[in-house]
Amino acid sequence: MIEKVNPSHPDKVADRIAGALVDLAYKREENPRIAVEVLLGHGVANLIIESSVTFTQTEVEAVVFRITGQKNLKVQLVMVQQDPILASNQDGEIRCGDNGIFKGMPLTTEEKELSKIARNIYKAYPSDGKYVLADGKLIICQSNAKTGDLKKNYPNAVINPLGEWSGGTDVDAGATNRKLGSDMAQSVSGGGINAKDLSKADVSVNIYAFLKAQKTGKPVELFCAIGDTEIDGKPYSEIVETARQYIKQVGGFEKFAEWGLF
Repeated sequence: MIEKVNPSHPDKVADRIAGALVDLAYKREENPRIAVEVLLGHGVANLIIESSVTFTQTEVEAVVFRITGQKNLKVQLVMVQQDPILASNQDGEIRCGDNGIFKGMPLTTEEKELSKIARNIYKAYPSDGKYVLADGKLIICQSNAKTGDLKKNYPNAVINPLGEWSGGTDVDAGATNRKLGSDMAQSVSGGGINAKDLSKADVSVNIYAFLKAQKTGKPVELFCAIGDTEIDGKPYSEIVETARQYIKQVGGFEKFAEWGLF
């Protein structure tokens, strides 16, 4: 069984805002150090940013307003430098930026199918939505959609069990890295894949493990300690470069945040 949420789900909106700020950091530094937490809903967007790159209130508001489409949000920003001890971990060499365990799992047919269904529905209805596929049973919760219209394409699905709804951050608050199953399927183990720079193992090692699992068709289990220079028999810098190329391929951290790894 698997769940997917679309890019307009409040949690994914939070991930996308964080991703956009990480993108902006990479435009200013080759290897920035940044972690972003976003909590938004009911008229307020709260952001805590620990970063080697400083953003102004105006820059952050521009990102929030663009992605949410809500220019009346109150944006509350806390902007601080990364802890100096943590920052020193990267002095002179790219090293593992986290302690953690990581798992990569080959995607199942069911997971691939739901990802395709979610994307197709989102093309027609680009608003808040969540989809579940379990043992052949499809559940569609899609805002701003007529149940009868969805039934035409998905006649056997359970559609909007509570009735038609509007969705968005005035219905449900959103937070970064809260939809890990939607982002990573069965590869969920340690931290979330969004809102951080590539030195963080939560980003790079998770991406690396996932890609290796798809290539080999076998589960991948890895662990690391902060400061490690080698993982899975490879220099950590190579792991980071694999993740960097993947992020470039999908169009950046903001685009990556839309759907996650699948």
